[in-house]
Amino acid sequence: MLFRIAADSLVLFHLCFILFVLFGGLLALRWRPVVWLHLPAAAWGIAVEFFHLPCPLTRWENLLRHLAGQEGYGGGFIEHYVLALIYPAGLTPHIQLGLGMLALLINLAVYGWIIRRWKKT
Repeated sequence: MLFRIAADSLVLFHLCFILFVLFGGLLALRWRPVVWLHLPAAAWGIAVEFFHLPCPLTRWENLLRHLAGQEGYGGGFIEHYVLALIYPAGLTPHIQLGLGMLALLINLAVYGWIIRRWKKT
């Protein structure tokens, strides 16, 4: 039971990490030091999408699920949890590239806004 709770908790953390990659730059508008956490997280998240890198959080979740006596899954977090709802056919390289571009564009827009705002102060 403990391994299942740990795996489920890791799923929630994974989702929070993805949301932080996408929107963490907005936190920097309020708290400047967040930039030093967000930039590496965003770089990693974008690199995972562009270069089809395996995410260690997915690997850890599958390990915890196996230890709990559950089945793990193939593919990545987004493919298993998110795209299964949005794109039932699965994750294609084009969709993955699009997700990476979306993350990149969101972050470029946010940091452009942050830089302009910080220059005014």
